[in-house]
Amino acid sequence: MIPGQMQGRLVRVVGALAEAGGLTGVALNELVRVGQRKLLAEVLRVTGETATLQVFEETSGLRVGEPVVREGLPLAIELGPGLLGSVIDGIGRPLGRLADSIGQFIQAGATVPTLDRNRRFRFTPTCSVGDRIESGDVIGTIEERGGFALKLMMPPGASGIVQAVHRGEVTVTDEVVRLDSGMSVTAMQKWPVRRPRPAADRVDTTRPLVTGQRVLDFLFPVAEGGTVAMPGGFGTGKTVLEQMLAKYSDADVVVYIGCGERGNEMADVLHDFSTLTDSRSGRLLLDRTVLVVNTSNMPVAARESSVYVGLTIAEYFRDMGYRAAVMADSLSRWAEALREVGSRLQEMPGEEGYPTSLANRTARLHERAGRMRCLGRPEREGSVTLISAVSPPGGDFSEPVTQACLFVAGALWALDPSLAHQRQFPAVDWETSFSLYSDAIGSYFDAAVDPAWSSTRGRVLDLLQRDAELREIATVVGPEALEDRDRVLLAIAAAVREFVLGQSAFDPNDAFSPPSKTFALASAALRVFDAAAEALTRGVAFADIPFDDVRRALAHVRDAPAVETERAHRRINEAVGAIASATANRKTEEHA
Repeated sequence: MIPGQMQGRLVRVVGALAEAGGLTGVALNELVRVGQRKLLAEVLRVTGETATLQVFEETSGLRVGEPVVREGLPLAIELGPGLLGSVIDGIGRPLGRLADSIGQFIQAGATVPTLDRNRRFRFTPTCSVGDRIESGDVIGTIEERGGFALKLMMPPGASGIVQAVHRGEVTVTDEVVRLDSGMSVTAMQKWPVRRPRPAADRVDTTRPLVTGQRVLDFLFPVAEGGTVAMPGGFGTGKTVLEQMLAKYSDADVVVYIGCGERGNEMADVLHDFSTLTDSRSGRLLLDRTVLVVNTSNMPVAARESSVYVGLTIAEYFRDMGYRAAVMADSLSRWAEALREVGSRLQEMPGEEGYPTSLANRTARLHERAGRMRCLGRPEREGSVTLISAVSPPGGDFSEPVTQACLFVAGALWALDPSLAHQRQFPAVDWETSFSLYSDAIGSYFDAAVDPAWSSTRGRVLDLLQRDAELREIATVVGPEALEDRDRVLLAIAAAVREFVLGQSAFDPNDAFSPPSKTFALASAALRVFDAAAEALTRGVAFADIPFDDVRRALAHVRDAPAVETERAHRRINEAVGAIASATANRKTEEHA
């Protein structure tokens, strides 16, 4: 079949779905162009010579009898230099260059290649004439924006002996290496988005993805290559937390997928990432980010493909040996697109109208995350970490999308609206959330930060659990009716919630918390608790323990810039010393 050859005509159009007759030999997931405006569509089902198509664009104006043209390929994304810093839609069109070519409003059938054909890059080869190169081998590097070293690799399944090598400036379509078979290798690859990119092996990891959010890194860490479900009702801060993770996580590359979210939120992300600097590399955040945008006012059919586009881009950077993090906001909108398409196809509905294949599709989506040993030479390992926001209606975690994610995710960051109403941000519910990576990641932090990291984490969790029990009792009998030791626990737990787990996204000294600062705050709170408990055993009255000084000292540690860490710690030592002094005075009185 010759791509572009007309194969059939429209016989029916229903919303985002259309039916075409006369498409002999068409394959599932093959792309076609529909109508006079050449709308992009994908084959979902084939019955004889009739194919059911999912149209990725607005179908208003289509008429029965219009032509349907086969493309001969599945939906694929162009991978290569120029991806970083780009903003593309759910089918891979660059929105910036699309606006430059047709104006501010996307016209039906408009198409622009993902990668700029005119932009030139400097290619530095790492192979020579006569070398034998295999699938996945690194054949050279290109300096991307911000000094990022993009590694060009042999396409999967390709191998041969190098016959010619180009050095110097190239475009994405120029030949950089020619093989003895006559194959021309360019700086660009195309890959079907629904097919996972191959890797040599999946490997275990004990290294965390440091998020800079204390409640996450300390209590519910995620490993590189792990998966996280982040459900939360309206107003719990899912999008803000996703944006904070994209800004401050220590990933090499971030792929941010705005799947069905509001356009103003994506505009905020683009504005912030264009102005903020990554403290580790000194580059703009946008220089390490790819934005995949399919907002709520865009065609719903493209939402489903946007998540696969983002994962494919992340896998491409993983294959270079980089750590890629995918922020999907949100999978609920992706599932709603599945539900709408399923209903148009008249598939048997499952719970709440979602397709019965929802759990299977969600699992396959999460399986594309992981830490991998990459194909080819030199040996390298890369990872894709998937953090998915979920928007359960009414905050009901028993709904199908949340449950499907919980079955396969390695960590749960449950956002609680009651915590958000109390101005506790991030509003992560420490009673519901969990992490299956905590033991392995704890060992890493024990070695990298402090040997007492894991034991301190365990004590803080125990303190928070006991605090929840005591607060239930205190609501009935009042806090004054509790024993003094329990009142001390309530006071310290309140300080832990405010100064250790709480974090301000607007404070430049608190928006990102390195693990060392997180441990310092948590251990300081426990030191105060131990000192106060000792004071009580020595007969010091609860009212004589200077909790106000403690709170001020913890606040100083939390808000202090890195250069003032030692002075902030002195404030904590002074607070503990004040409690010790009260204990010593009590001992003197008893002796007298």
